[in-house]
Amino acid sequence: MIFLQTTTNAPGVNYVMLLGTAVMLCLVLGIVFFVILHQRKVIRFNSQLKKLEDDKQQILLNASIKFQEEERNRIAADLHDDVGPLLATARLYLNENLINLDPASQLQSIFSAKQIIDDAIQLIRNISHSMMPPTLKNFGLENAIGDLFQKINGSGSINASSRFHDYRTRLKLEQELLIFRIVQELINNIIKHSNAGFIHLTQNANATHTYLRLHHDGQGIVQTEFDRLNQYSTGLGLKNIASRIKVLNGRIFFEIDPSHTYYKVTLEIPKESTL
Repeated sequence: MIFLQTTTNAPGVNYVMLLGTAVMLCLVLGIVFFVILHQRKVIRFNSQLKKLEDDKQQILLNASIKFQEEERNRIAADLHDDVGPLLATARLYLNENLINLDPASQLQSIFSAKQIIDDAIQLIRNISHSMMPPTLKNFGLENAIGDLFQKINGSGSINASSRFHDYRTRLKLEQELLIFRIVQELINNIIKHSNAGFIHLTQNANATHTYLRLHHDGQGIVQTEFDRLNQYSTGLGLKNIASRIKVLNGRIFFEIDPSHTYYKVTLEIPKESTL
């Protein structure tokens, strides 16, 4: 009797097993489909991320190229508009008719030409200094920033100070120049837009990085605003900062103090550089 009952239920058992197998197969296929779909989404996302990064790199590159071109145009304009006319005027005083003048007039012409040539030399020196500040070249970043802040203090409109704690060994001159230009750009933005009463810069370092922190009590921006402005703004200021940071292989952070009493900009620069 038991044997007959087992035989009778066998088709039901087979059906349940077949159904279970089908369900398991559907689950496996569903998991495989989900994994494939997820992988495609990841690939698509990574592709979009790479495109955004490539676009950002192109923007930074274009900003750097445009900045260099503007620098060249500015130098060319200074030479053409200021130095050129001075040299042309000096040449007038030293023309071939000079030998036909009386000695007193000759001396006066030579003296005038010398004064004009001295002015031209000073203009060329100023142009050269704008490209590579002599204090930076000869004495390093700490002294160059100290001179910059001393000039700002001389205006009487804002209190500027700096303190270097760990700068016993200088960075490469190319690194120092890029950092100096970044600090200049940041300070110019603070003076122009923030209505700050003070600016204070501190420097620290560890075994691998140099850190410069710029504090001010005016209106400022935080990191999300910097990223947005750097991506969409047509101004060159922030893009120049970003492109120079990129060349230095460093990072920049814009923050506001939790008490909301001052803003802070931090530069993180690796000591070892490919420059």
